[in-house]
Amino acid sequence: MPQYNRKSKATAKGAYVMLSAAAAMISSRSGCGGIRLATAFSIPSARTTASRRQFRRSSVMVSSTVSADTEATADAPALINNRLSRASIPSSLDARSLSDNLDIVLSHLTSRRASDGTLEAAKTVSTLNSARVSLIKKRDEALQRRNECSGQVGKLMRETKGEETEEIEILKEKASQAGEDASTVEEELNEIESKVDTLLASLPNLLDDAVPDGDDEDANEVVNEWGDVAALPKELGWTDEFEPLWHDDVATNLGGWNSEAAVGMSGARFVSLTGSVARLERAISSFFLDRASEKGYIEVSPPLVVSRSALEGTSQLPKFEEDLFKIVPESHTCNGEDAFLIPTAEVPLTNMHSNQILEESDLPLSYCALTPCFRAEAGSYGRDTRGLIRTHQFYKVEMVKITTSETSDEQHHKLTRHAEECLEELKIPYRKLRLCSGDVGFSAQLCYDLEAWLPSTKEYREISSCSNTGDFQARRMALRYRPSAKAEEAGDAPPQKGGKKKKKAKKPKPVLCHTINGSGLAVGRTLVAVLENYQTPDGNVVVPDVLKPYMGGLEILKKQ
Repeated sequence: MPQYNRKSKATAKGAYVMLSAAAAMISSRSGCGGIRLATAFSIPSARTTASRRQFRRSSVMVSSTVSADTEATADAPALINNRLSRASIPSSLDARSLSDNLDIVLSHLTSRRASDGTLEAAKTVSTLNSARVSLIKKRDEALQRRNECSGQVGKLMRETKGEETEEIEILKEKASQAGEDASTVEEELNEIESKVDTLLASLPNLLDDAVPDGDDEDANEVVNEWGDVAALPKELGWTDEFEPLWHDDVATNLGGWNSEAAVGMSGARFVSLTGSVARLERAISSFFLDRASEKGYIEVSPPLVVSRSALEGTSQLPKFEEDLFKIVPESHTCNGEDAFLIPTAEVPLTNMHSNQILEESDLPLSYCALTPCFRAEAGSYGRDTRGLIRTHQFYKVEMVKITTSETSDEQHHKLTRHAEECLEELKIPYRKLRLCSGDVGFSAQLCYDLEAWLPSTKEYREISSCSNTGDFQARRMALRYRPSAKAEEAGDAPPQKGGKKKKKAKKPKPVLCHTINGSGLAVGRTLVAVLENYQTPDGNVVVPDVLKPYMGGLEILKKQ
C-alpha cells in the first residue's frame, strides 16, 4: 500500500469536516442524500441526470428554509466517505479529465492514503496538459502560416510562369521557417505526452462512491457472514479440550506434507504436497472449474508467460515489478519485450482481447482458468512464513468478465456471488468484506474480499478478492466494444416523400469495456480451510460431500 502522508491527511480532513457539515445541514432539511447532492456539482452525464433533477427539486426546499449564511455553504460539494464524489468522472482518467477534475482526483488519492509523490504526479499531469494545449495551438498556428505561405508561392509561380522572384523567395523562407517551428513544437509535444503517459500509469483507479474511507484492512466493512463456525466441529465430534491443528500439521499427519524437499530445491516459500493431500488439492481445482463452467464461464488454458505490455494492460506494471518473477532476456522474450511468469490468470484472460473492438451483443464475456500463479511477495518479508497461506507458487481458479458500463455493477456482484457459492457448497464459514480506501487494490474501483474461517488461529483469512476495475484496464489495453444501434436506427430508414430513402445511421463509436476479475477460488488457501475445518480429533480428515466424486468416492483421509 502507498505510504500514508499524515500532514496531507490532516489538511484534507479539515476541508472534509467543513464540507461535510454543510452537506449534512442541507441533507437534513431537504431529505436528499449526500450522493445526490454531490452529483449537482458534476459535469453532466447520463448517469447523473436523474440525480441533478433531484438536487434541483431539493434546492427549492433548501432556499426557503436556510439562512443566507447557510446558502453560501451550499455551493460546496458534498463529501461521500470523506472524499468528493466521482460521479462527474464515470470513466478512468486521461490527461484532460484529470485536469478538468483535479480536485476530485486529489481527493481520491488522499482517500487512498497515496504518497506525496503520487499526489505531485497528478498535479504535474494537470500542469503538463495545460502546456500541451498551448503547444498544440502554437503548432497549428505555425502549420497554418506554412500553408498560407505555400499557397501564395504557388499562386505567384503560376503568375510568373515558374520564374522565381524575390517575393517568392521570401515566402519560401517563411514557409520553411514555419515548418521548422511546427516540427520543434511537435518534438516538445511528444516529450510532454511521453511524460504524461508515464505519470498516468503511476496513478491508481478512482474509487467507487461505495468504498468506505479507512487507513488499512482494519477499516474494511463486513457486508455479511455465512455459516456457523461451531457447526462442523459439532458434526465431527470436536470436544472442548480439542485444539484444532494448523493445516501443515494436519497434512503431515496424513503423510502429504514435504516442505523440506521443496525448500531444498527451490528455496523458501515453496511446498511439495504428496499422496491424498495432493489429490485433495486436485479435487478442489476440478470442483471449482466445473462450478465456473456451470455458471457460463468459458474455460481457458492460457500461457503462463506474458509480456511487459500485457502486465501494463492489467496494471501490474509499472508499479509492482518487484513482486513479479522476471525471465532473463537471454532465456526468452515475448515478441522482443521483457517476459514474466503470470502473477494471476487475470493477466492472460483479460489480455485475450487487448487492442480489439468487440460487439455489444457478444457481451458479457466470461472466462475461467486454473493456473499456477507466481509471486515474489517482495513486501511480505516475515509475514505468513508457515504453511500455504503465502507462497511463491500456488494454484488458483480465476474468473474474468468483460462487459459494458451499464451492466458492470450487476456482473461484479454475479461474479462475487459465484465465488461465495463455492464456499457455501464446501460448508466453510466465511465473511464478505467491502475493502476500504486505504486497502483496495491499485486497479480496483470497488473490491469485495471473501475470508474463510480457520479454526487453528480462530480468524478469517482472505480466500478470494473480487474487483471491478471499471474501464481502468480497458483503457490501458485498448479494449473496446461497439454499442448496438438503437432500434429506430437499425436497418433501412423508411422512404421519404418522392421515394427517396434517408441515409443509413452511422455505426456508434466504440467505447471502453469494463473488466471484472476474482478468484473462484484460491486453491491453496481453500485446501488450508478444508484441512483445518474438516479435521477430526483422531487425526483424520473427512472429505466434504461435494469433493467426494472428485476423490473417487473416498470419504475419509486416514492419519498415517
